[in-house]
Order: sequence, then structure tokens, then C-alpha cells
Amino acid sequence: MSGAAFKAVIPARYASSRLPGKPLADIGGLPMVVRVARRALQSGADEVVVATDDARVVEAVTAHGVAVEMTDPAHPSGTDRIAEVALRRGWSDDAVVVNVQGDEPLIDPALIGAVAAALQNGDADIATAAHPLHDVAQFLDPNVVKVVCDERGHALTFSRAPIPWPRDDFARDRSCLPEGFIALRHVGIYAYRVRYLRQHGALAVTALERFEALEQLRALGWGFTIQVTTSKNAPAPGVDTPADLERVRAIIGDTA
Repeated sequence: MSGAAFKAVIPARYASSRLPGKPLADIGGLPMVVRVARRALQSGADEVVVATDDARVVEAVTAHGVAVEMTDPAHPSGTDRIAEVALRRGWSDDAVVVNVQGDEPLIDPALIGAVAAALQNGDADIATAAHPLHDVAQFLDPNVVKVVCDERGHALTFSRAPIPWPRDDFARDRSCLPEGFIALRHVGIYAYRVRYLRQHGALAVTALERFEALEQLRALGWGFTIQVTTSKNAPAPGVDTPADLERVRAIIGDTA
């Protein structure tokens, strides 16, 4: 975990096409977003704030003693919602803010702290996370986002395509990844410097972002740097569907 102070903001949009009211879904007697906030509070963050667009979320979060901000419902992304919180709270340009997704009640607090530390200890504008891929099916899956980095751990690009491509090895055999081959799966957690958040909303969508449907390519396309911290293992999955919710309820119930 990071030793220096940082903020954690949890975007919690009420509407969800696959799971309406997702932030307030009950998991072991607590709303999901409250469980996420409690994980974030264990990460070393000196402030944890839920950023929502719905009064029902405000009421539920406040009842559990968690800070919350009502933000503009027209925001196109969680990043824009976080930028509004940073502006409202008067955080300095150098402050580090981690975007903790509101549908990840099993997130490891250490991962939140590690992403914050990756930004605090370097010169990048943004930090994120990744872990090694070992399964060829996941490597070829367009729903699995890959990242390639330079020698300092700065992201060169992100893609749904299988990158880097082991040309000679795959010419012989594509049934498995070659020995010693390094492929990284991107993990969707970000730390931002507030100075970047102040600029984010004014950046035009780039062609790469539009084609790949990956927001982080906007920052790269406009010359911002993204530091990548690599962990050994994949993080616990989040909640996107009713089936995911039942799986997480079972896990929480087993560990409660």
C-alpha cells in the first residue's frame, strides 16, 4: 500500500441495463457500493467519496457513514464524475485520485494502494494495473483488453487485439502461448493526478478510442503518460449481471 496520502472516488451510477439499481444491490446485508467503499477505506486512502447521480444512492451511502457527492447525471463517464468531485472538494493539482469502480465489492485494498503508489512514485499523469496472461483463449479474446509497455512500465498502447504478437512461435503453433512470452491483461482501475482530471473533459475522442471502445486511449492519443503496475494474479471479478451478483453473494456469505 502507498505511504503517501491519496483519494479514492467511487462512481456509482444508478442505472444499469443488465442490473438496474446495481449500486444498492444487497450483498450480505449491505449495499454493494458500501462494501466497495469499505474496501477502499482499507487501502490507505485519506478520503473515500462515492460519486453518484441518484438520491437513493446518496441516502443509502450516507446512512452507512460514507462521504458522497451528487454529481451531474449527464456525465458521459465515471472519469468525468470524478473530475467534478475533485473540483468541488478543491483538491490540489498534485493530488492523486483513484477511480474505484462501484461494482467491485471484492476488490483488494492493496491493489487500490498499489495503483496510487505507482503514480506517486513516478512522473506519469495516470496509473493503472495489469497482470500476466497465461491462457491463449484469453489472449485471443477481444473482450480481454491487453496492454504493452515500454521499459519504464509506461503504457505504449491498449488493444482488444492480441498484442504483442509472437510471430514465429504462432507460425508453428497457436494452441498455447510460447514459453517466456509476456502478455499483460489490463485491469480497469486508474489513479489520476487532479491536473489531468481538470483537462479530461476537454479532450476530443480519438479515432483509436472510438474504434477500440477504450477510454484510456484518449489520454495516450493526446500525449499523456500512463504508468502500469503489474501484479502476479488476476483481481476478483466485478458485478455486471445477475449471475455475477449471485456469485459474489455466495463468496461474501462463505467468508462472513
